[in-house]
Amino acid sequence: MDIKKIADMISYKAEKLNKVSLFDTDNFFCDVYCFEPGQFQKVHSHDESDKTYYVLEGKGKVTVGSEEKELCAGEITIAPAGEDHGVVNHTDQRLVMLVFMAPKP
Repeated sequence: MDIKKIADMISYKAEKLNKVSLFDTDNFFCDVYCFEPGQFQKVHSHDESDKTYYVLEGKGKVTVGSEEKELCAGEITIAPAGEDHGVVNHTDQRLVMLVFMAPKP
C-alpha cells in the first residue's frame, strides 16, 4: 500500500505553480498543486477527462465553464470533461489544492 503524508509533499516554485504527483496510474492521477501569490493554471479543457479541485489551504479563484468562483479551504468543485477550467491565486497567501483527474489524458 502506497501511503503519503500530504503535508510532506507541499513545495513551491518561484517561477510557476508546482504540481506534485501523489499517485499516477494509467487511468487516474492525484496531484497537489502549490501556488504562490499571483500564480495560476491557465484556463484549458480536457475532452475526455473530469478534474476535481479540493482546496487544502488558502483560497483561489476557480473557473469552470463560464463561471468563476472563489473557493476556500475545505471546498471542492469539479470540471466535467469538455468544460474549460483553471485556477488563479489572487491573494497574498499561498494556495494548496488536491487535484484528481480521470480518466488520465
